[in-house]
Amino acid sequence: MKRLRCSSLLGIIVTLCVVAIVAPPARGQEAAAVATKLTAATPFTDHMVLQRDTQARVWGWAEPGAEVEVKFADKAATCMADDAGRWEAAIGPFEASAEPRTLTVTTGDESLAFDDVLVGEVWIASGQSNMEWPVALTNDAEQEIAAAKWPEIRLFDVPHRVSEEPQTTVDTQGWKACTPETVKNFSAVAYFFGRKLHDELDVPIGLMSVNWGGTMMEAWTSREALHEADAFTAMIDNLRPLDEMPEDQRGTPHRAGVLFNAMLAPMIPYDIRGAIWYQGESNAGRHQQYRELSEVMIADWRARWNEGEFPFLLVQLAAWEPGGDNWPYLRESQAQCCELPNVGMAVTTDIGHRTDIHPRNKQEVGRRLALIALSMAYGQDVVHSGPKYRDMQIDGSEVTLRFDHAAGLKHDGDELAGFELAGTDGKFRPASAEIADGKVILSSDEVTEPAAVRYNWASFPAGTLRNEAGLPAEPFRTDSW
Repeated sequence: MKRLRCSSLLGIIVTLCVVAIVAPPARGQEAAAVATKLTAATPFTDHMVLQRDTQARVWGWAEPGAEVEVKFADKAATCMADDAGRWEAAIGPFEASAEPRTLTVTTGDESLAFDDVLVGEVWIASGQSNMEWPVALTNDAEQEIAAAKWPEIRLFDVPHRVSEEPQTTVDTQGWKACTPETVKNFSAVAYFFGRKLHDELDVPIGLMSVNWGGTMMEAWTSREALHEADAFTAMIDNLRPLDEMPEDQRGTPHRAGVLFNAMLAPMIPYDIRGAIWYQGESNAGRHQQYRELSEVMIADWRARWNEGEFPFLLVQLAAWEPGGDNWPYLRESQAQCCELPNVGMAVTTDIGHRTDIHPRNKQEVGRRLALIALSMAYGQDVVHSGPKYRDMQIDGSEVTLRFDHAAGLKHDGDELAGFELAGTDGKFRPASAEIADGKVILSSDEVTEPAAVRYNWASFPAGTLRNEAGLPAEPFRTDSW
């Protein structure tokens, strides 16, 4: 049977031509309310990657009270199944290893064996259609697919599911080694991100793709977390009971918590290094809430994984003209998320498409996310950000701007573009701009007494400022009008 995935964004129907085969459950994915036989949780299949330098938690179900032993490499751990039959053992830490080994789980005369298990770096990739967008529909897709022969990169794709209650399992095809066949319908951003990490770190990489086009952030956040946040309590209190909804609407993903419950909860607490996130298009109309909503979701994920403040790397919305007036404000809310600990953002305003909400250059998106990861998660001394506004000084009719991450300031094309100035009347007009001594100097014949600056403040901006690494400047405004 085949399933066609579609997404609807901002009233514009965009069909994702991603056809996936619905397969039987991967090994070890069956669990009952009270377990009667030995099973392992959804993420545990052949070809998996365990996160290095962590507890390496393994869990599943067995007969209540059963003693369960987990073995991998030269380590073993024993635990007891609780009254519902759930067991969990921590068998780490392990160093990174590309040696294929077997993980076994045993209780009494029952046993499970998972082969070709590697140890390296594991990342969750989540969001809506731009994260789901497959390698087969990117720039140079044919060449990229043909070259995708990476036996130490492993791919795990969670199918579309919804649920009113948190689930313990979800049917998947399990972990797959990266090949031209397995990569073509996999998340392009996740793949290019993982490929860059593998190239730089030289360790196995595990990528867990958990996404659904056209979905809002609330769907990926637990209802408990939303209810505890004052701004979203009413949203949960006023949820329409499922049995009062038309039957053909009960499978909608546009409902708080349903994707967290069905697609993400079964992955927790599989040890990971961090998460990459590409979402926001479906929340642009409520951009005022996005920063707070992001904080709720990120804190919720981190609390449930119980691995501390793991890196959370997001993609700022790309340029797209139909985004209208909401797009710049949503980007601003995304940038404000970087005030949270261990949150980074890849700017993509320079690689969007005027009319296509799904720009095809996912290679650069993945690369920029990987640069942030190399700096934040792995402590490498790499340039991972374009210029970020620091402060301004007004001297008569001129404004001088200073930026962080500004080594080797330069611009594309013939001129430095994208800046606007406004006086106290609040009317912004194009500004002339030049680079001098590592700063940007602005002026405008139409604004003799400047009071505020904006850069790339448009749905489809044309700013040209970069640093010596070629990374684009982050959009910003100095006003709060």
